[in-house]
Amino acid sequence: MTRYLSALEATEDYVRSLQSMGVRFLNVQEETLFALRQPLPDQPETTLVREEPPPRLPDVQIPPAAPVMVSSEAVNNSVPPSPSMQPAAAVPGREEKAATMAALRERALACVKCPHLVKSRRTVVFGTGDIHARLMFVGEAPGADEDARGEPFVGAAGQLLTRIIKAMGFTRETVYIANVLKCRPDMPGQSYGNRRPTADEMKTCLPWLLEQIDLVRPAVMVALGATAVEGLLGKTEGITRLRGRFQIFRDIPVMPTFHPSYLLHNQAHTEKRKVWEDMMQVLEKLGLPITEKQRGFFLPPRQ
Repeated sequence: MTRYLSALEATEDYVRSLQSMGVRFLNVQEETLFALRQPLPDQPETTLVREEPPPRLPDVQIPPAAPVMVSSEAVNNSVPPSPSMQPAAAVPGREEKAATMAALRERALACVKCPHLVKSRRTVVFGTGDIHARLMFVGEAPGADEDARGEPFVGAAGQLLTRIIKAMGFTRETVYIANVLKCRPDMPGQSYGNRRPTADEMKTCLPWLLEQIDLVRPAVMVALGATAVEGLLGKTEGITRLRGRFQIFRDIPVMPTFHPSYLLHNQAHTEKRKVWEDMMQVLEKLGLPITEKQRGFFLPPRQ
């Protein structure tokens, strides 16, 4: 009996030490649980000539993932643990994240899924900025300037976006910018101009953007224009109705707003103010302070 209690106490001390280190779950074989549930055998009245060695403690292994909670009910009924009990996926380190994004870029640059776009493009416009950014901007597709330089938002609309980003207190290097479509939509028979990407083109190209989002994991995203909202969120209600109201995509708040090119064609302060109000909501969502100067942008002068 003394040796049995000693083994039991040693087992309890071992489990408590694991608990103190933050371990909550253990894998234990069903046969071991069955043996532990058996009653203690009656002890003989006479003293044994040769005592048996104490029972060997069960081998306990702590797996790196998918732990199983020790529970007789779970064992007896073969019920798998709830997904909410599973440990969170490991967050990749900065070097691993950068290497993964670089490999993704190389694969995207070699994409030939849309032969008509491959035929007319100069390059694949992948994305730019900080892959660890908390804020990400998503546009619709590259234009002629972007196709020539291989970087999103570098034309006139891109210069306006850069000013908006700067007014928010960021730079292009501290946010991440990408498009739903990575190739410039072809313009058969025309040497200039842009066209809206088709639904099929965006659907084909969307997986590249999804991988970028999953790697960057921004705290907030901004969808620039109706096409970006449709390609990313699948919503077709129109940007006028959707802007200013956060949507949720992969657990990330997304603010739909007007595309910078819209503001180039509509210079009214009222429209610029709408976009800026959207951006102030983004700043608030990020938990960043807003100065009085920022709050006053594009407001009519006081009488």
